[in-house]
Amino acid sequence: MRPDTPADHTTEAERLLRTAAQYPEDREPLLLQAAAHLELAGDRARATTLYDELLGSPDLDHPHLVKALNAANLWEYGHEAEARAIIDGIRAAGPLDPAPWEIAAETLESHDELEAAHDCFTTALTLLLTPGEEVPYAVQSLLIGRHRVRRLMGADHDIWDELADTVHTAAVPLDELHDPKRLWALGSSDPGELRAEITRLRAELGTYRTALSRPFPVAVLHWPAAEFDELLTAYPNLRSEYPSRPDHLARLEAALRDLHQAGTPNLGIVTGTVPSYEAFAASEATSPADPDLLPQYATTLAARGRAAPWPPARTAACWCGSGRTYQECHGAA
Repeated sequence: MRPDTPADHTTEAERLLRTAAQYPEDREPLLLQAAAHLELAGDRARATTLYDELLGSPDLDHPHLVKALNAANLWEYGHEAEARAIIDGIRAAGPLDPAPWEIAAETLESHDELEAAHDCFTTALTLLLTPGEEVPYAVQSLLIGRHRVRRLMGADHDIWDELADTVHTAAVPLDELHDPKRLWALGSSDPGELRAEITRLRAELGTYRTALSRPFPVAVLHWPAAEFDELLTAYPNLRSEYPSRPDHLARLEAALRDLHQAGTPNLGIVTGTVPSYEAFAASEATSPADPDLLPQYATTLAARGRAAPWPPARTAACWCGSGRTYQECHGAA
């Protein structure tokens, strides 16, 4: 059962903190989850302490994400100036991860800073979208968020608003979902208006449920060259799965393209290491030589926030670690 009361959220946060102490390699995602539960419990000061603790770590994987979450939390309990300064720092840094941009922009939006939120969404899309390429799954919410803010501002549709309409799959169009006058219908006594609002709310809820049902990507497991050699030296039985590293890379790319063509959204790649794999095998009371363990390991890494989105931009560094661009490695069209 999901936590439902402040006490339940506090209990869940404590459980996550104990788990983080037990599995330090997963400390970052676990502490982020714990901080989120503390926020829901109303203990925002303690949540800030966790964010600050993470930001003091030398090996933080997603510093801009932690900063954005910290800013959103700080603003909610009266530290507006500090939150603004953090958001300004994120915008100046220009991270290539969509998540901190979305959190920063939505924080500004929720406090009626519509111009700043619009600028934040627009700057992010300018950095993250390549003209002519398919919109990555993780970037779609930025397009939709920008559309929502522009409707609140009364701005006319532009090219990115039209693109947002194409990635939105719910039955109710974005212009209806983001109509600033929708709230007026809630005070109406007209049954027709109320039924229409219920339909829109159901469509919006369906969109949120779809996103929540896929909290991490459908991920495939990639072994870097050194880890690949170490894995097969230690567990030669796995050669049936991995005849050679070129074959391993080709299979991964082919699998991802097949999933993409089948319409699977939110694809990703997780990178394995032998020590991590052996620890996972021990936790499952299974031999690392068992090939059936490999997909479970990939899913677990993805659930812990270890997946990199696929496909990368054509000019981005390739996921395989070759040092070349994705287009040079895999001939991305």
